[in-house]
Amino acid sequence: MLPTAVPIAAAPIKLDPISLILHASGPVFLVVWGLMAAAVVVWVITVLKLIQLARLGEMQRNFEAEAAPVVSADALFALARRHADAPGARVVLELAKRFGSGKLLESVAKRAIVTEQQRVSSLMGPLSSIASAGPFIGLFGTVYGIMDAFLRIGQEKSASLPVVAPAIGEALIATAIGLFAAIPAVVAYNTINKRIEDLLAELETSSEGWVAIVSSAPAEPAPVLLRNPSNRPPAQQQGY
Repeated sequence: MLPTAVPIAAAPIKLDPISLILHASGPVFLVVWGLMAAAVVVWVITVLKLIQLARLGEMQRNFEAEAAPVVSADALFALARRHADAPGARVVLELAKRFGSGKLLESVAKRAIVTEQQRVSSLMGPLSSIASAGPFIGLFGTVYGIMDAFLRIGQEKSASLPVVAPAIGEALIATAIGLFAAIPAVVAYNTINKRIEDLLAELETSSEGWVAIVSSAPAEPAPVLLRNPSNRPPAQQQGY
């Protein structure tokens, strides 16, 4: 008598988020892990920018506190050289390179402030891109996962839970991770951008006083050239 075959129990389907992330398939795998990397990048950029802005804000406040009683251009330039890393000090050092009318110095100050804006706005582009594109990338993974679920239904000719649950789970987890990356990016971008705008507004306001101090300083006198009344060399004029 042949032994009776023992049916093999089907492996339980794990639908927890960790299993869905680790066992994602196809483009959903790329979407999920790409969004996970983007979420890590968001936090790294946020920490770096907050540290940078805190450092620049402290140096700027120290420079402005010492520059408030200064009334001469030479003293202002010396103070800027001592605080060379402060944004306002860099603006003053640019003014120190030029002497001229108030309009010219205002243009120099505006150009220096634009340079400072570009410096403090670094890494804001990737943060903005993740904030805006994260949900759509997750939605792409969701759409592909739903398509995969329908393809499995057609191949298995069954709409049972073991057939469609893994694909549906992968599809939904892609959207969830897209929101997990995008929501902190939006909050961080708005917070950091507000601090950048405040720093630049303080810099623009202070630069008006610095321009007034530098423009009131006397310009360096140009060398006076003695004019020779004739084309003859001086020796010939003296009769030699």
